[in-house]
Amino acid sequence: MKNLKKMLVVFSMIIILTTGCTHSFTDKKTEKVYTENILCKPTDKEALKAYERNKDIKLDKLPNCEDLKITSGGYEGLWTNILVKPLAWIIVKVGLLVKNYGVSIIILGILLRLIVLPLSKQTIEMSENMKKATPELQSLEKKYLNRTDQESLLKKNQEMLLVYKKYNIKPFSGCLVSFIQLPLFFAFLEAIQRIPAIMEEKLLWFDLGTTPLEALTKGNYYYLIIVVLIMLTTYFSFKNTSAASLNEEQVAQTKMMSKFMVIFITLMSFSLNVGIGLYWVSTSAFAIVQNYLLKRIKKKD
Repeated sequence: MKNLKKMLVVFSMIIILTTGCTHSFTDKKTEKVYTENILCKPTDKEALKAYERNKDIKLDKLPNCEDLKITSGGYEGLWTNILVKPLAWIIVKVGLLVKNYGVSIIILGILLRLIVLPLSKQTIEMSENMKKATPELQSLEKKYLNRTDQESLLKKNQEMLLVYKKYNIKPFSGCLVSFIQLPLFFAFLEAIQRIPAIMEEKLLWFDLGTTPLEALTKGNYYYLIIVVLIMLTTYFSFKNTSAASLNEEQVAQTKMMSKFMVIFITLMSFSLNVGIGLYWVSTSAFAIVQNYLLKRIKKKD
């Protein structure tokens, strides 16, 4: 437990100290918000004029988006150089290959889920094993109910570890997927915002650079489809990955936390551009199908 806390602290400090930031500016003429530290030149005429009016941005030093390199823009810290720029470069190259950056985001989101498949499989196995161990763990809770002396707590922990060993349960191993997914989500968010070509792209009727909130103010209510898809995939993703709990109180707490997260992410989705919304929906939908299949396979074993 102490080692896990140390790892969390170190991981958080590394992210805080090395994370790059997406800076933005508001064009005084159009009052539109643009990303300031873009990695390549925009092609939209209105955007080009806005960037030209901003004297701090040197467009002549930026490559065209199709010519983007991983090293474009120079060194900006470990976070940006290790995650953001490589992801931006891959999104652009795949987008050029499939002729659409929205499709590129979906493909890469699914590929990243496939890369962490072994960890996802381990999480499902831990969840199923936890369900099998729950009756014995509940018996332990009843056995040591109201016994708070140090000796009883020590014996309880020892017996609990034996149960974990019996069912091959490794506490905290399921957190690995979250540790990987969260940085990738923020890296994707920054990569998309810093590539004008992605923000200028369309997928079906949706502009990748537009947020549902911006679209609603213009009367484009069909952008609510993105919000609904994010809400549904988030809900079923949490539902399918919920682990077994020892008592009713823990069950209630888990349900409350899941509901809060679904509501929070749904509200947040209004201010996320469609590009990152596509990433969220595609990865969550793939995770739902993946977890369902893994659980079916686990039950047959």
